This record gives sequence, structure tokens and C-alpha cells, in this order.
Amino acid sequence: MLRVDPAQRRRLEEIIRNLTDRIDEARANGWLGEVQGIQISLEAARSKLASLDRLARNRPRTSVNLGMPITPAER
Repeated sequence: MLRVDPAQRRRLEEIIRNLTDRIDEARANGWLGEVQGIQISLEAARSKLASLDRLARNRPRTSVNLGMPITPAER
């Protein structure tokens, strides 16, 4: 599964709004198959947004010290 770049949160929110508008339009025109397909995409987008929120809550706020690498010549 691909992770969403946190910097793209606004874009993902825009996609969710767009999909919601498309569902409303499809319902108004009686395109029930289209509604179902768009709902699947909407659920996936909402799931990615929830994943992004979880990642933001669980991400440590401090930097991690990885240390300096030791090359074989230094041993």
C-alpha cells in the first residue's frame, strides 16, 4: 500500500469533495452504477485520509539519532 505524502492532505480533501459532488450529480441523473463506482473511490480516499491522520498522531515529534557509520577501515 502506498502512503500519502502529508503535504498532499489538502489535495486529498479536495478529491473527497469532488467525489461527493460527482455522487450527487450521478444520483440526480439516475446513474446508479456510476454512484456505486464513485462510492468505492470515495471510501478509498477517506481511508487514505484516516491513514494520514493516524500517521500524523503516531509520528514521533523528535528527531532520531542514527549515529555515525563505521567503515571497515576505521575498525
